[in-house]
Amino acid sequence: MIVTVGDIAAGGHCVARVDGEVYFVRHALPGERVRIEVTERKKRFAFADAVEILEASPDRVEPPCPYAGPGKCGGCDFQHAAPEAQRRLKARVLADQLTRIGGLDAERFEGLEVEPLPWEEGALGWRTRMQYAVDRDGKAGLRKHKSREIVHIDRCAIATERIRNSNVLARDWKGMGAVGVVDADDAKPAVYTQLRRTSRPHHRSGPKLVHQRVGDHEFEIGFDGFWQVHPAAAGAFLECVLDFLEPREGDAAWDLYAGAGIFAAGLAEAVGDQGRVVAVENSASSRTAANLADWKNAGAIDGDVAGTVPALGGVDLIVLDPPRSGAGAEVVRAMAEAGPRAICYVSCDAGALARDVKTFAELGWHPTRMRAFDSFPMTQHFETIALFEPIT
Repeated sequence: MIVTVGDIAAGGHCVARVDGEVYFVRHALPGERVRIEVTERKKRFAFADAVEILEASPDRVEPPCPYAGPGKCGGCDFQHAAPEAQRRLKARVLADQLTRIGGLDAERFEGLEVEPLPWEEGALGWRTRMQYAVDRDGKAGLRKHKSREIVHIDRCAIATERIRNSNVLARDWKGMGAVGVVDADDAKPAVYTQLRRTSRPHHRSGPKLVHQRVGDHEFEIGFDGFWQVHPAAAGAFLECVLDFLEPREGDAAWDLYAGAGIFAAGLAEAVGDQGRVVAVENSASSRTAANLADWKNAGAIDGDVAGTVPALGGVDLIVLDPPRSGAGAEVVRAMAEAGPRAICYVSCDAGALARDVKTFAELGWHPTRMRAFDSFPMTQHFETIALFEPIT
């Protein structure tokens, strides 16, 4: 059918309404008149692709990747939109989630932008971690949107140049379920594989321990350890967190879901010898304790955040970077009960942040500062950093 597309929604879709029915449309932009093809029906709504653009938005561009579009690779959501338009769409998603789910006033978000991160290729060539699916014949590629079907590609436009120039996509990976490439600050990328029906990675080539630099600090993590995929993200996030928290000499601070310990190291430097920083992380591949070994005022606990925080006592400052599902009510309550003067929340999912915002509000905390970063160009994803302080 032919529809006129409404506003953006979370998930990389735009909303169209026809005769009381709701359609979540991919590959469209707000205001466009498009022909859609329904891909999945639910009880109250349906998903669809825009397969023909009848009246285009001025923000529409030709996708720079030949594998982007309806029925093709599902990795990118917004290749058909100019980069600045992508950021405007993401800012609207953030405001919608925080008002509709989080209960915040819309006035709080007037002028809030999703900021670009500096990168030589702009919105392309930034992704330093790639994992490809492997078919039964041993050929690697990327999956279609919400599908197990693999699209075979010769290069990924958002992968870094070193990953694009690797021979991973040309090799035979028969018997494997996935193959991944990690482009860190080492001389060679690391390559790993995963067997079918298991998530355990097996190192194949390159360094087993990869290295990443942020300012004057170097971090060593396992080839399968977590790191921000955009080359400029870690440094920008650390700068923002320290600016928001304003650590003082002698402060006690926590870095929760610490990963390699980027925020813990920055805080350790800021609070000085009389301060104390505790990082909590449960992934051995993050090597949190090893990365903080040179800091006499910092240490790491190997454990689950929800189970660890209640026993840590009081604290002045907290930074947390939880998984996509968010921190959850239990962790938010435990942080508030520790009595910090400020909590800095690094979020990769606006909906999860909004749910936790609601819990913070119930406990007498509200966000006083917020910035958002386009750390995943061409996709629906972005990062938000929010400073929470108690309401006085």
